[in-house]
Amino acid sequence: MTQHIRAPNDRIGVIIGQKGNTKKIIEEKGQCKLKIDSKTGMVQIYDAKDPLEELRTRDAIAAIARGFSPEKALRIMDEEELTLETINLSNIATNEKEIKRISSRIIGTNGRMREHIEKMTDCNISIYGKTISIIGKPKEKQTAHTSIQMLINGAPHGPVYSFLEKKYREMIEQELLHPRKE
Repeated sequence: MTQHIRAPNDRIGVIIGQKGNTKKIIEEKGQCKLKIDSKTGMVQIYDAKDPLEELRTRDAIAAIARGFSPEKALRIMDEEELTLETINLSNIATNEKEIKRISSRIIGTNGRMREHIEKMTDCNISIYGKTISIIGKPKEKQTAHTSIQMLINGAPHGPVYSFLEKKYREMIEQELLHPRKE
């Protein structure tokens, strides 16, 4: 099976990395080959040994394309539970000005809102162009998504902070009651 991903031209260099290092790491971890067309932004994943690794490779490349650093994106390939979710603001907002307003609300003053969402959910968030992307475990990612959706819908920052604090406390209590076996 072959996967195709279109990446913005300004992210192709990040996918390739200095002297092709990021591309090599992706190919090694994903046990596959990458063909990158820097003119069209098309990234082709082929000769994958394992279909699951191929999907993780696709998500890692998509994460880099959506603004994540390679270090954060490659966590998807290292940690089984991590997945990528992308919210397309052009499906929600009617114009560029509204997209910018929504993005600004999610970032918050000096990046504090985004930082708080990341801290309380143990997720990574990238706001790039018309998209907001989240890397995280399913339950935590759902909490991050809900808080972002609250901001998109116009909720003041205060209630979003309260929601995140409540979910964080619940997560800690759950962990104390049912510790993960490693």
